[in-house]
Amino acid sequence: MIMVKKARDTEDYLHHIYIHMNEADQFVIFSGLTMQQFVQNAGPLQHLLLLKHEYEDSSFNIHTQLEFVPDEEVMSFTKEYMDKPTDLRWIDFADERRLNMLTPQEQAELLYIGHKKEPIRSPFYYQLQNRFVYLSNEEESMTKIYFRELNDSIHLVVNILNQVVRDKERGAPFWRRKQKEGYPELTLEQCIAHKPLMKEGVLLSLFKLEKSKATYDLEIRSLPESVFPDEIWDELTAVMKHNPDETIRF
Repeated sequence: MIMVKKARDTEDYLHHIYIHMNEADQFVIFSGLTMQQFVQNAGPLQHLLLLKHEYEDSSFNIHTQLEFVPDEEVMSFTKEYMDKPTDLRWIDFADERRLNMLTPQEQAELLYIGHKKEPIRSPFYYQLQNRFVYLSNEEESMTKIYFRELNDSIHLVVNILNQVVRDKERGAPFWRRKQKEGYPELTLEQCIAHKPLMKEGVLLSLFKLEKSKATYDLEIRSLPESVFPDEIWDELTAVMKHNPDETIRF
């Protein structure tokens, strides 16, 4: 008797995230990424210079005539956007002394980024010592982020997925938890090995295998150019019917 493997239902998956990497220009398009996930998983953030926002409790920099969020208030700033997502554009910076050293040309470039969601030249400034440029469009469920170190984008995704795994395992019955071994963990090296696919645009889908030992699959599906990132979630059921191009088991 031939056993037919049951296809996984969309709701069986724990998490989906779309990633399309542009190595030449050092940015990544995400869909399924929230500001909260970014802040919690990108590592400690510096001060944030706000290029477009609706935040009412920001500080004001006289030199640039722009508002900013001090590093110690970043978490409060993030919570503000949990319940009311909106267009949000910012660039991080090391300290206000450096911010005050920006030239008129550099200030004009920042205004251009905030308006057009793209830089005139490299968006990484010596004066600011910035690691990121964060450009979200909540209406389109898309976020465009420039990374000084492009592999930080993969590290971000790994951290997010590992947090999903930890949350899942902590919710397991006490007798099924792995007390001494810790939780299954996706590694940075496993994801970097699939970086060529990420340059084409992929949907990453996390699934827990039904085994006595906690094991997870991360399915990687390349998406055709005809599928726009903001349309993925409306077409998710159809997308998931296709077999993954690659699978990482951990």
